Amino acid sequence: MIVADRKPIQEILDMLGDCEKLLIVGCNACVAICMAGGEKEVSELASLIKIAKKKQGKTIKITEQVTERQCEEEFVKEIESEIKAHDKILSMACGVGVQLIAKMYEKKLVYPALNTKFMGLPEEQGQWAETCAGCGDCRLADFGGVCPVARCSKNLLNGPCGGSVDGKCEVDPDNIECAWQLIFDRMKMLKQVDKLLKIEPAKSWKTSRDGGPRKVIKEDVRL
Repeated sequence: MIVADRKPIQEILDMLGDCEKLLIVGCNACVAICMAGGEKEVSELASLIKIAKKKQGKTIKITEQVTERQCEEEFVKEIESEIKAHDKILSMACGVGVQLIAKMYEKKLVYPALNTKFMGLPEEQGQWAETCAGCGDCRLADFGGVCPVARCSKNLLNGPCGGSVDGKCEVDPDNIECAWQLIFDRMKMLKQVDKLLKIEPAKSWKTSRDGGPRKVIKEDVRL
């Protein structure tokens, strides 16, 4: 799932400027699950903005809306009348949702209320961890289901760097597990440690962002 976090309130206020009529649009998909942009968070942000404006001696009219998925046109179109009726749109979706509204309504000012962080795994209540970098060339089969691209701080494909101690990464020993310790332990359990003796070539990043913005096209389902 895509994990996001709300921007600081002052940054949001600076973006909005002297806006008097604002539409806040949340999303019931990923950002709702990670408690960053669902109905509850939309309501909380609206209240914070109103309080801040009141302290400034200003007033603002805020309309709250939540789409099923802000990354798909059909759901955004359901609130089209509200979008057209407001001066500025504050999106509480991931960056994909922000850009879709901006693309669909070119003359509207659309601002992000969230910082899109990563694709992550829910570990416990209120905690998510990055486990996939979306590099476009999945190699999990070679590393026991543990991704060295996303989970190794140095993206190493050929074993640990030598900076780990007791299974912890030198970058942040208190919070980051050494991905290569996890890989080795997993491969040992699977009795496939010999696979790690293979020297991996330098990773090609052409399938990742270094190859430019990516698209997936499936001709058999296109209209």
